[in-house]
Amino acid sequence: MRRSFFALLLFPLFASITMAAEAKSGNTATPIDRITAPPGFQVELLYSVPADTQGSWVNLCTDDQGRLLVSDQFGGLYRITPPPVGKTLTADDVQKVPAEIRAVNGMVWAFDALYVGVNDYERKIPSGLYRITDSNGDDQLDKVELLHEVKSNSDHGVHAVLPTPDGKALYLVTGNNTTPPPLEASSPVRQVWGEDHLLPSMPDGRGHNRGVLAPGGIIYRVSPDGKQFEAYANGFRNVFDAAVNRDGELFTYDADMEYDFNTPWYRPTRICHVTSGAEFGWRNGAGKRMPFYADNLPGILDIGPGSPTGVTFGYGAKFPAKYQDALYALDWSWGKLYAVHLEPSGSSYTATKEEFVTGAPLPITDAIINQHDGAMYFTIGGRRVQSGLYRVTYVGDESTKPVPGNTTENEARDIRHMLEAFHGKQDPAAIDAAWPYLADEDRFIRFAARTAVEHQPLESWEAKALAESDPAKQVTALLALARVSGVCPQHRTDATPAVDTAMRDKLLDAVTAINAQQLDLTQQLILVRTTQIILNRFGRPDQETTDKLIAQFDPLFPANSAELNWLLCETLAWLQSPTVAEKAMALIQSAPTQEEQMQYARSIRLLTAGWTPELRTQYFEWFLKAANYKGGASFDKFIEFIRNDAVASLSESEQQSMKELLARKPVKKSALENLGEIFAGRETKEWTLDELSAAARTGLKQRNFANGRKMFAAAGCYACHRFGDQGGMTGPDLTSAGRRYSPHDLLDQVVNPSKVINDQFSAINVLTIDGKVHSGVVVNLNGDSMTLNTDLTDPNKRVNINRNDIEEMAVSKVSAMPVGLFKSMTQEEILDLIAYLISGGDSQHDYFQK
Repeated sequence: MRRSFFALLLFPLFASITMAAEAKSGNTATPIDRITAPPGFQVELLYSVPADTQGSWVNLCTDDQGRLLVSDQFGGLYRITPPPVGKTLTADDVQKVPAEIRAVNGMVWAFDALYVGVNDYERKIPSGLYRITDSNGDDQLDKVELLHEVKSNSDHGVHAVLPTPDGKALYLVTGNNTTPPPLEASSPVRQVWGEDHLLPSMPDGRGHNRGVLAPGGIIYRVSPDGKQFEAYANGFRNVFDAAVNRDGELFTYDADMEYDFNTPWYRPTRICHVTSGAEFGWRNGAGKRMPFYADNLPGILDIGPGSPTGVTFGYGAKFPAKYQDALYALDWSWGKLYAVHLEPSGSSYTATKEEFVTGAPLPITDAIINQHDGAMYFTIGGRRVQSGLYRVTYVGDESTKPVPGNTTENEARDIRHMLEAFHGKQDPAAIDAAWPYLADEDRFIRFAARTAVEHQPLESWEAKALAESDPAKQVTALLALARVSGVCPQHRTDATPAVDTAMRDKLLDAVTAINAQQLDLTQQLILVRTTQIILNRFGRPDQETTDKLIAQFDPLFPANSAELNWLLCETLAWLQSPTVAEKAMALIQSAPTQEEQMQYARSIRLLTAGWTPELRTQYFEWFLKAANYKGGASFDKFIEFIRNDAVASLSESEQQSMKELLARKPVKKSALENLGEIFAGRETKEWTLDELSAAARTGLKQRNFANGRKMFAAAGCYACHRFGDQGGMTGPDLTSAGRRYSPHDLLDQVVNPSKVINDQFSAINVLTIDGKVHSGVVVNLNGDSMTLNTDLTDPNKRVNINRNDIEEMAVSKVSAMPVGLFKSMTQEEILDLIAYLISGGDSQHDYFQK
C-alpha cells in the first residue's frame, strides 16, 4: 500500500514527536535508543546523512571488495568502506562516485559492473536499466551506459536489479506506472492479459491510475547487455525489491492501494512467491483480482497495512541459524524490518513474520547482508526525510555457524520447474506433460501447467480442452482456452480480429455440459471465474445459452463460501437471473461486515430482473445505512458510484415511485452511535475482568464462531481493526491476536483499554500557538505538515497542523478505544467473540483441540 516508499501512510507516533521537536536540529538520524532489536542483536548508527549535500538515501549494495554503495533518491551515488565495530563514519569517509547518474532506485554488482535501475520521474535523465563501470582501472566508477530505457510516469516505476538464480541474467523490478518495452516471445508471461471484469469496473474515485490497464507492475528477466527483455511475472502494484532464496525461488513484498481500505477488494501488503509466468492481479480502482481468482496467484503471507521497500535474505549473516535463513522485508511507514520465516508447502511456501528491528522514526528503505563482514546494513530516508546508515550485528551467545546452503529436495517443486521449462516456448512434448497437472491440488503447479499449455499452438490443444472428460481438468483447460482465444474489450484495437462467436459458443457449450454441483469448491471457483472471462472477452450469448448458464449456476447461489458467492452473484446479475435480487438482498441483510455487504450491492447495481418494490426499497435503504460506513480516501466515492449505477438502472416508473426514498438524505452517525442502535433496548452490565476471565477459563470450548464474528461487527471492531481480509487499519490487526494474547489478556484489553496502549496507535494532544487543541493519531508527515486522524472510526477525519505552529505536544494516556464495549453483550456473546478472536476465525485452531 505504498506509493514507492515516499507515500507516508501511517507513521509511528513518536516519529511525529521526534521530528516536531527536532525539526530544526539539523542532520540527526534516529538514535539507537529509539530502535529495538531481538535479544543478542546490536544496532549501530554509523552515519547521519547531511541532507543538503548528500540527500536522502534509498538503496544499498556492495561492490566486489565489500564496500558499500548507496544512492540518493534524487541525486547520485556514494561509496563507503564499513568502519570497525564501535566506530562511526564522518563525511570524509563517504566518497562521491564520479559516475554521472541520479535517481537510482535499485542496484547490484554483477558481471563485473554496477547495474542500476533509474527511476527519474523528474525526467532529468531517462528511466531504465544502466550499467556503470570503471573506464580506466583507477578504481572509480565513471562510465555510464543506458542499456534499455523503461518509461516511468511516477515513483511507481523502475526499481530493483538482482541476478537471476542461474547467474546468466538479471531481474529488473518495476511498478505499475511503467510502460513495458517490447518483450521477447520467450517471455514466461503470455501477453494475453486483460482487465477481465464481467461487470463494468469502477475506477478510483480520486482519479488515481485511471486509464492504467493491465499488466501492472512487471518483474523482467533481462540479458546482461540489456537487449533482451522477458516478462517473468506481472500484476504487481508497486514492488520495490526482490530476493532469491537457496532453492532458486524469487520473493517480493507488494502493496495495495491505501485509498481502498475497508472495501471488499482491498488486499493487505503481502509477501509474494514469484514463479514463472505469475500474475498477481493488480488492476486500477475496484478491479483488483482477488486471491481466490483462478487466473492469478495469492501471496503467501499477508503483512497488513504498510509501505513495502527493500527485501533481502539473511544468507551470509553472522546471525543465529533461523535469522540466516530469514527473508527480511522492510516497511517504511511503520518503521519495521520484519524477519519472515519460510516453510516449504507443496511447490510453494507458507510463512510467518517476526518484528526484527523497529524504530520511531525509522523510514527504512533498504537492507543488505555484507558477505565480507557478515553484518546487516540498512538505510533510512526517502522523500527527502532525514537519512541514516545503520549496522546490525549479533553479539549474543547463540552459534552463528554458517547454515549449509544446500537446496532442499522437493518433489512438488521439481514438478513445477518441469512445467515452467515449457513457458515461453513451443514444444511438442508440452501438452502431454502439462495436461495431467491441470487438476493438481497444488495451486502453483496447476498455474504452471495452465501457463505451459497457453504457450503452445492453439490448434494443438483446443479440441482436447473442449472434449476433456475429467471436469477437474477441463475447468482449467477452458480457462486457458478463453484467455488465449479471446481479447479483453479494454485491450482491443482496430487491428484486433472480430469476436469469434463460434469459439464463444463452443466454450459455453462445454461450460454448461459440466455438472457444477458435483465439483468441489476449488473447481467451482475455477468454473465460475472461467465463465466470467468467456463472457467478458466474447460477449453476451443468445437467450437460450443465457438460460442454460442461469440454470447451471443458480442452484449454487448462495453457497457456504463467501468467495464463491462473490463470483456467483456477479455472474448471475450480469446474466439477469430472475432470482438473484432476492438472494443478494438476503445476503446483504445477514452479512456482518460492510465489505461483504458492499460487494453484493456492487454486484447487483446494474440488475434489472427479479426486483419487487419491497426488494428495491431494501436496496436503496441500504445506501442510507452505508453512508455511515468508513474506509479509505476513495471509499465514499465508491459507494456513490454504486448508488449512481443502481439509480440509472431503474425504469422511469420505478424512479417516480421511489422518488421520496431516492431523495432522502442519510442521517450521519458515528460508529458508537450505530453501536447503540444495534443493542437498543437491552439492559446493560458493567462486566469486570475477573468474572469474564473466570468464565473464559472453562467456557471457550464449543463456541458459536458465527455469532462471535457477528459480535465483532456489532461491537464496531471492524471500524478500526482488521481481521482476516476485512476491517479497518487505524487499530492493531487482530487476525493473529490468538497467537499473541491469552483469553484473559484479550478481555483485559477491552475492559481496560487505557491500561496498555500500543505506541503506534497512541493518540497525542497538540496545543498550537493560537490556542487550539487537537487530539488524534499521526497518519502523515510531509515537510512541515503533520496530519492527525482525529476519529479512529473514520480514516478521513483529519486535521493538518504546521509543525512550526506547535506550542506543546504530549502523548495521551487515554486509549482511542472506547470503554464499555461489552456492557450491552451477554456473557455468552462475549465468550463467542473471544473464542472467535483466539481462533483467528479457524474452529480447528489448536487452542480448541486441547
